[in-house]
Order: sequence, then structure tokens, then C-alpha cells
Amino acid sequence: MISHTKKFGAVFALATLLLAGCGGGGGGNGGGNGGGNPAPPPTGGITRTGVAVAVGPITGFGSVIVNGNTYDTSAATFTKDGQPATQDDFAVGQMVLVQGTIDDDNTNAAATSVEFDDNVEGPVSSVDSLNNILVVLGQTVHITASTSIDDSCPALLDDFLNVAAVEVSGPVQADRSIEATRIECKNVVGELEVTGIVSSLDTGAKTFMINALVVDYSAAMLQDFPGGVISNDDPVEAKDSDGGGLGDAGELLATRVEFKGNRFGDNEGDHVEVEGFITRFASATDFDVSGIPVTTTDTTVFEGGVVADLDVNLKVEAEGEFNSAGVLVATKLEIKQATAVRVTGVVDSKTGDTLKILDITITTDTDKTRFEDKLADVDRFGIGDINPGDYLEVRGQEFPVGEIFAFILERDDLRARTELRGFVEVGGENRPELTVLGVTIQTNGSTSFKDSNEVEFANEDDFWAAVGEGSLINVDGTEDHPNTLVAEEIELELE
Repeated sequence: MISHTKKFGAVFALATLLLAGCGGGGGGNGGGNGGGNPAPPPTGGITRTGVAVAVGPITGFGSVIVNGNTYDTSAATFTKDGQPATQDDFAVGQMVLVQGTIDDDNTNAAATSVEFDDNVEGPVSSVDSLNNILVVLGQTVHITASTSIDDSCPALLDDFLNVAAVEVSGPVQADRSIEATRIECKNVVGELEVTGIVSSLDTGAKTFMINALVVDYSAAMLQDFPGGVISNDDPVEAKDSDGGGLGDAGELLATRVEFKGNRFGDNEGDHVEVEGFITRFASATDFDVSGIPVTTTDTTVFEGGVVADLDVNLKVEAEGEFNSAGVLVATKLEIKQATAVRVTGVVDSKTGDTLKILDITITTDTDKTRFEDKLADVDRFGIGDINPGDYLEVRGQEFPVGEIFAFILERDDLRARTELRGFVEVGGENRPELTVLGVTIQTNGSTSFKDSNEVEFANEDDFWAAVGEGSLINVDGTEDHPNTLVAEEIELELE
């Protein structure tokens, strides 16, 4: 059992910025994939004494589930945006930092603290609805199939421009843009805040930039900075908490700037699980996951891919222990698969952890499926709360073929609309029908055919010439039989 013997301090930045750009080069102590010879990882699980840390999105409650582990929170303290909180203040999709204990085989985990801080909170300045991108306080935010969007937000992306402010949580990519795992909307503009890497520091004018945002820190209180001064490449959180907001040129008039950096040199043996993007890649024994230096060895177990798949911007979950150089020696590295398929409709039946919608078999997993209830706002919503007749949106991966493994499951108000997104099994040769995930897609003279830019094809023949086996399509329509969908609109999508 790992004991919680010391606190990571500024490692909380992991749960927001995830230290993009902060980690060292590292990797020099790598193992059998081409580096040196670190101490071998433990063979029977976690055997050293130190801090157990997990960073990732919350996938469920009834305790807190992060990175596939259920952490008992009965004795945990909760912190949200730097303020004391309770578990009820948290939501699925929020990137959190969990500290506590976990036993050798990951079956018993207990949290001593759970902390959340958003990446950015403020008004939306621009929207790219075609590419599902928001810009918030100069930060580029990608909305993907893995994004949980709170009911406080509008249904159409363009309408986010009319929202007072949004709160965004998610991992940071190599270009320092954010892949949102959760977005919530605010009725009023409160505290503005942004977490990121300092660049273009001007100590005379007392300004710096975080991506495209200029931060004016001339009236700000500086907190936790080494030597008391800001430097380029520092990971920071800048806030305006007195209502000053933005200046005439759109700059953030900060009232506080906090240093969010941390070096892991004194944490040898600490067990860490972190989900995020590979933000720097030199080799399989020298790369960063969300800014944390990571190395693999001959004994690293790969899931969802192989060592040759590693590259910048690949989303992974790394698990292991820090060595004396502060490098995470990965005992396991899971390559996170894309959430490519989706079905939205009424539950036909449920057996155990398995559902059927449109007669498609959908498998859920308590530890890996992110459950959220937008119907009755059940706090600890899970598979046991779902019944036939419920209206669900399910996003996941086609695994095995013809079935869906659910990564995200949301229950909502009953609607007539049924939607299916997946790969074509039987294509244009069966015109006017298609087959996706075993569902027959019927088209007729009223069906609208669109390309990946949401532009309607000049004529129906162009669509049928473009679609074929393996094409990814999104279908909106009406369920006719248990496994038949009459299409009102079909969009040919890019993967």
C-alpha cells in the first residue's frame, strides 16, 4: 500500500494545464527501448512508499472514478478553483488531481484529496462551428466526441457567443490548445482566469502572453514564484477577481498571478497515473505526457497500440513511478482510442452492463464509461439507473465489430430524433440503402446529403459516388424498426 506521506504542492497544475511545456527533457535514464538502465519497475504492482497520484477526467461517482480506478472519498478533502468544496460540486469530465493510496493490484484505492481547477474561464470571443473550436480569453478550445457539455450551455455552437462566460476543463495538446473534456456555461461574468505558459514577457510594461492572450500584471499579487519574479516559460494561473476584467485592447487585467510549476526531483518512488497528450517526443525513451517526462522500458506493457505508435499529440495514459531524475518510468502505457462512433436514441433493452439501442449492442464499464444524467440530475448516476425507454446519447469505439464500447453515456429528455454515427459496412452498391453497425439506413427523396463541410451535395449521385465501405457517416432520422433508420440527413464525415 502506498502511504500519502507528502504533498506534491504545485503539481495541482497537472489537473488544469497538465504542465505543458514545464517538464524537463528527461528520458536519459530510459530502459530497453534505447536508453540507459534505470532500476527495473516493480513486477507485482506498487511496492515503494510515496505519494499515489492520478490525473484525468472524472468518469463517475459513488466515490470518484479516475483513470479506471474507483477512489474511496469518505475521508477526502475536496478543493475547487482553490476553494473548499464537496463532492457534489464536481461533475464528470472535469480533469482532477487525486492524491491518496492504492494497493499493489489497483483494487483498493482511497483518496486523501481531490482537486479541480479549470483551464480557462471567461467569455467566448470567436466560434468555428465547422471545426468545433471556441476561443476563450485567447485560448483555443477543441470540442470533440469526448467533450461533456453541461445543460447550462446552448445546443448550437454559434450560440456560445451569447453566453456570458464558459468554464473549460481538459488536457493540453502540444500546441498548447485545449481538448475540452467538460464545458460549463455561466449566466454572468465572474472571475476571469486562465492557466498556461508565460511567453513574450515584458518586465518594463509588466505584461506577458498566454497563447494569444496578453496579461497585464502591473496590479497583480504574485504568488509562489521562485525568487519572487515571473520568467518566460513559467506555468502560471492568471486571475482577475475584482471585476476589472479586460482592458481596452482585450488584455486580462490580472489581480493575481500564481506560479504553477513543479519539479519532481525529490519524489522518487511516487506512483503516478496521468492521462493526456504526448506534448514532446524525441523517442520511446524520451517524451513528455502533458509536460511530464516519461520513459518506457522493455517491460512496459502497451495497451491499445504498440511502441511504434508513439508520437506528438497522441493521447495516452501513462502509469508508473518516478525515478531519481523525476522521470516517470512507465510500467503501463495505454494508447487512448478515438471516440469515433455514436448513437442517440431510446434504449430497447438492458441486461447487466449491456444495452441495446437500434438493436446495437452497447457495452459499458463502471470504471471506463463516463456516465452523466441530464434528465433527473442523479448525482451518482450509473448503469443501474438506466431502464428501457430511456433516451441516451452514447459515444465510444466500435469494439468488437458491430458493437459499441461506451466511453461516454448521457441520459437526456426524450426526443423524437435518432442519430447514428459510424463506419459504412455496405455502401453505395446497395443504393438507396446503407448499413452501419448492422443498422439499415434507408434513404428517400426527402433525405439531405451533405459533405464533411456540411455543404449539401449538388446532386444525390455525387454522394453515392463518394460513400463506400469504411466511410464515416452521421445519420439523423427516425427509427422505423428495431434496426432500421429512415434518414432525414446524412453527412459524410472525415475521421
